[in-house]
Amino acid sequence: MLALLSMTSITDSAHHTLACHPQTPSEAIQGIDVVVGEAAGGNLTLVFALEGDLSALRIPEPRPSRRGQGLWRHTCCEVLVMVGRGPGYREFNFSPSGEWAVYGFRGYREGGELDVEPAPGIVVQRNGDRLELYAQIRADVLPPGRPLRLALSAVVEDADGTLSYWALRHLPGKPDFHHTDAFALQLVQP
Repeated sequence: MLALLSMTSITDSAHHTLACHPQTPSEAIQGIDVVVGEAAGGNLTLVFALEGDLSALRIPEPRPSRRGQGLWRHTCCEVLVMVGRGPGYREFNFSPSGEWAVYGFRGYREGGELDVEPAPGIVVQRNGDRLELYAQIRADVLPPGRPLRLALSAVVEDADGTLSYWALRHLPGKPDFHHTDAFALQLVQP
């Protein structure tokens, strides 16, 4: 599976750095970077790289890949995908445990879980102070149409249960990954 998610299979990849929401600081995290690209067949490929004191975090133990519930309540990588200005979008949650979830929304937080098979591809590697989560979303699971706009984000749980919220763009007020303005990355595709 790692070969499937290898960065060498991605065309037109781009590197992005997530920012921590100012109301939810984390002493344990040095940074979170995401590489986004398109793989063969229009599949969307993401590599989330979290650096910091991993021993100070709650990182779920690896499990067999399966659908999960409430993954955003713990350490989780997310991408929300919208076509143009929306209003519909899809949310993809990827846990370091290998669990995943996909949601479809008609508008701002209006929707629910989508039945997706087979599962998105997820591979997790942990090395010292670095955790990498590779995820691949099949083209047929992405919302139909172009251009695609992405809201990249992550939730990180400290050992004491405190959550920090990371995103490409934060809006004033509490963390909100679903707001239209959070969809800050537009994919340029042929």
